[in-house]
Amino acid sequence: MIKGVNQWCFPEGTSLETVFSVSQAAGLKAVELNVNPDGGVGLTRLTTAEQAKDIVDQAAGYGLQLRSLSTILLWDYPLSSQDEAIRQEGIAVVRKQVELAEAMGIDTVLVVPGVVNEDTTYQQCYDTSSRSIRELVPYAASKGVCLAIENVWNKFLYSPIEMAAFIDQFQSPFVQSYFDVGNVLAVGYPDQWIQVLGHRIRRVHVKDYNPQVGTLDGFVPLLSGKVNWKKVREALKDIGYTDTVTAELTPYDHNPLQLIHDTSQHLERILFESVYD
Repeated sequence: MIKGVNQWCFPEGTSLETVFSVSQAAGLKAVELNVNPDGGVGLTRLTTAEQAKDIVDQAAGYGLQLRSLSTILLWDYPLSSQDEAIRQEGIAVVRKQVELAEAMGIDTVLVVPGVVNEDTTYQQCYDTSSRSIRELVPYAASKGVCLAIENVWNKFLYSPIEMAAFIDQFQSPFVQSYFDVGNVLAVGYPDQWIQVLGHRIRRVHVKDYNPQVGTLDGFVPLLSGKVNWKKVREALKDIGYTDTVTAELTPYDHNPLQLIHDTSQHLERILFESVYD
């Protein structure tokens, strides 16, 4: 498996040169970039294909792979929105992700499928997000890019069986799962999700979590929460997953770049050594 970190592991505003150089120094092999709001560092909706290709070359100069793209913008423009203008903006965000991914030789983009809230019921979220993704599949397929649906804290798709059924309805190899290990711990067991999702898992995010906290404050660095990493590693092995495992963590308040070095060591322990040695 390939060790990686998301750009969000670095303090906001960190240059790509620093992201890449520190990741290389820490022994990582991949970095996941994000399509950021306009004015952000790296990729935005204003980034051209040529600029995106230059970023690929920059990463390669540090020996790093770019294997997936994420974005925070779908929280502002959910694919499940009942406001058609907002829904269309969300579709445009995903299309931009796909456009950049194709230009960069990346085959996977992370997609938050929708958000249940006071204005969008569960049924509305299911129906509208399904419609949005169905509209996006032909474009993604034409570019050879997979829409990887992530399990996030969006009050939606709270079981692996439901997630699998949601993905299967599209009957397309270009809609799969971006499985987040830490996000599951509040509602279930990561290894059980992995076994159910199986071949549908396209990419994997990791973070650790303390369920007794019960809020976003419960997310902690790897090996310091309650994830059973031995079972997670065994489950990934059982389904034949060998691709990127990308940490998505909050930077330390002090000496934040140390997180990258610590995370690389933690991933080494989780993926390639016994976590109980």
